[in-house]
Parts: sequence; C-alpha cells; structure tokens
Amino acid sequence: MHNRASLVLSGAILLLALLAVVTALPWPLKAKLFPLVVCVPLLLPRSGGTGALAARKRKRRRRKASEVPADVAARRTLLAVAWIVAFFAAIVLLGFPVAVPAFVFLYLTLQGRERWLFSAIFAAVVWALFYGLFDALLHLPFPSGLILEWLDLAMRELK
Repeated sequence: MHNRASLVLSGAILLLALLAVVTALPWPLKAKLFPLVVCVPLLLPRSGGTGALAARKRKRRRRKASEVPADVAARRTLLAVAWIVAFFAAIVLLGFPVAVPAFVFLYLTLQGRERWLFSAIFAAVVWALFYGLFDALLHLPFPSGLILEWLDLAMRELK
C-alpha cells in the first residue's frame, strides 16, 4: 500500500508541476519566473522518480524491508513537526529574510550536526540566493517580523 501511495503522489506532483509550467509559459517574465523556478526542478526528479518507484515496487515484493520501530518513527515525526513549527514561528517573529538563513544555520548545526563554519557559509549562500531572487530580481517586499517591527518602533520612540 505504501508503494502505491508513493507512486500516486509522485504522479500527482508530476502532473501538477507540468500543468503549472504549461500554464505559466505565456505569462510575462516576472509573473512566470516563480512558477518556473519552483516547478521545472520538480519535473526532473519526478519524471524519473515515478518510473523508479514502479520498478522499486516490483523489487520490494521480492525482499522484505526492515521496519523502523514505532517509538523511533514517532520521535522522528514529532521532531520534524517541531522543526516546521519553529520555522513558521521564526517567519512570524523575524520575517522571511532573517528567518530563512537563521533556520538553515540552526537546522544544519543542531539537527544535521554539521560544523558551524559550514552551516554559516551555507546559510549565507541561502540568504544571498533568497535576497537575490526575491528582493533584487523580483522586488517582492516581505513584511518584517513582529520582533523587528517592535524594535523599529522602539528605535523611533528613542529619537
């Protein structure tokens, strides 16, 4: 059942990404840039991934995969949910431009157990790509987070 669900999900993502690309093609450059940047990379692994899932389904029938214990799976699931909630909270409190690199740095350092220098460099690259694409190229304004707004108001009162 798990393999069939993965195959259906992979096929649905492939079709939705393809539909988004075809729909966005006649749009002006600034309008179609975001759907193309997101959906074209989805098409590449999904097209091969859907076929690979079907092939793996046949192989798994031949051999039994080892199961992860229920308590380990539950702990991993709760940890993933906690990271997602923390990311959303960081977006609300700090805003996207600060939350994205901060989250990348903390996730790589704490969860991924990477060295802090690698995490810092990777977070800086993510920030540069994020800033370059959304702010410099597309001119999309992101609202500052609640904490930054509060600090800005506190700074105005001091003047």
